[in-house]
Amino acid sequence: MKKTISKWLSILIPLALGIALIVYQYNSFTAQQLLEIKGYFKNANYFYIFLSLIIATFGFISRAYRWKFTIEHLGYQSKFQNNLMAVCACYFMNLSVPRSGEISRAIILKKYEDVPFDKAFGTIIAERVVDTLIFFIFVIVAFVLQFDILKDFILETIPFKKLLILLVVGVALFISFILIWIYSNWSIINKLKQKLSGLIEGMTSILKMEKKWAFLFHSFFIWFSYLLMFYVTIFALKETSTISFNAVIIGFVFGTLAIGFTNSGFGAFPVLVAQIFVLYGISNTVGTAFGWLVWTSQTALTILLGGLSFLFLPIFNRK
Repeated sequence: MKKTISKWLSILIPLALGIALIVYQYNSFTAQQLLEIKGYFKNANYFYIFLSLIIATFGFISRAYRWKFTIEHLGYQSKFQNNLMAVCACYFMNLSVPRSGEISRAIILKKYEDVPFDKAFGTIIAERVVDTLIFFIFVIVAFVLQFDILKDFILETIPFKKLLILLVVGVALFISFILIWIYSNWSIINKLKQKLSGLIEGMTSILKMEKKWAFLFHSFFIWFSYLLMFYVTIFALKETSTISFNAVIIGFVFGTLAIGFTNSGFGAFPVLVAQIFVLYGISNTVGTAFGWLVWTSQTALTILLGGLSFLFLPIFNRK
């Protein structure tokens, strides 16, 4: 019963948040502004939208190719087309239930390549650790390049006194967590320690694999394709085509963070991207149109590739 409730909450809460953000954003615009947004969609240069989709597809391919290195390291073999379709299915599933795609990806490999579920899932977790570390590099670069702008934005949004209180509370909570982590025997903490040790083991196994440099190359290429996909889309709208690359990096970072807030960024992605672009002189209506162009096109690609993958997996693996 608890698992069922938890499962439904994991679906409904992000979905409800996304809907709430869409309603909030819709109500914040006047009728004239909504017409402007529709106009941006109508007059957008869709060549750059399609170009961004092609770049995103290369990211999918690279992720599928990278996966074979960790699978081979464990002593298993898998066909590239099955890896690719499993990756596409993973993104498709994440549209409905956050993080469910990783489980689906491991299940597909177990079914069609006979790779044990726990082994396949372990390789996926190891990949996620690497992806998280690379994303942190983007975050650090973005904040270093645009520190003054982000500092002013934070201080304007949150008064200094409240920010100071939040900082003190955050430090106190962090210290409390460290003490609990070290000295507590709570079952939940012990489970977290076990999971963390597994993540560390998965990470160190990457450093021991024979083709670790090829793995790392594809890891950076995947994130480069994500950034490039986001970047080329700015040329779809005349109003965003002159925005600086530094602004693109900040928008990309916050857009990526938004994906974790709701089901693949539903509702949250356009809101956060629009708010970031406002800092660089782009109107809220233009930023919103841009955010929805990126999110809608990428979601359409995910649905297309994911749907085709579920269709062709049994066909390509007939015995």
